[in-house]
Amino acid sequence: MSTALEVIRTLIVDDEPIARQVLRDELCRIEGVTIAGEAVDGHDALAKIESLRPDVVLLDLQMPELDGFDVIRCLPSDALPVIIIVTAYDEHAIRAFEAGALDYLLKPVARERLEKALDRARALYGRKREVAETLERLSEIPVAPSSGPRRRKIVGRSGEEYHLLDIDDVLAFQAEREIVWIITSGQRYMATQPLHQIDARLRGPIFQRVHRNALVNVNHVRKMTPLTSQRWLLTLSNGQELIVSKRLARDVREMLQW
Repeated sequence: MSTALEVIRTLIVDDEPIARQVLRDELCRIEGVTIAGEAVDGHDALAKIESLRPDVVLLDLQMPELDGFDVIRCLPSDALPVIIIVTAYDEHAIRAFEAGALDYLLKPVARERLEKALDRARALYGRKREVAETLERLSEIPVAPSSGPRRRKIVGRSGEEYHLLDIDDVLAFQAEREIVWIITSGQRYMATQPLHQIDARLRGPIFQRVHRNALVNVNHVRKMTPLTSQRWLLTLSNGQELIVSKRLARDVREMLQW
């Protein structure tokens, strides 16, 4: 989607055949829109998003096994479409919209509202950071107790591309002047937020501040080596080493129970 893009490629995701047909019929009447595919459930949606790379996903929230929010949490890190929520329930739509969804459509979907939502989606083309950060906020919506732990996400930049990274895959955040690096086992990404904001959001039993310039995922700490009586060296699961500051050394040792 861009000023140069003439056609928006859409993916319809809904477990109800009639609901998919209604959206399909309406989309076929809107100029500048094509249907890249349809998905019948959350698992199918993730596979189609990975293979088809649609510009926009019309995503039903109420689906068995993986619902719409689960789909957002499990998106491939480098496949970040604009999400338009489709639901029959006002409370779900409002919850998603307040969290940052581009737009929401209530069933039965009216053509005028669908056109407006697609216009808003078209205007987002090229604003990859905004799309990624919207998906990050949507992934933070609390899940029902029966749904299991949520998969939290963080936005990382590599070149001109933005990725939605699973927070469990992040080994550490390390600041170098104005740049904050997100360190994973295979590579590092630039964060879109300063370290103090990331710290406020994530610090807890999993992420621990070890230096004024570093926040570490304790599940990826493999070794803690004394340098002096009050300074320590952390070795992460990818072999990277980080210094623990004197001021924080005791807290880190107690947290790691070392």
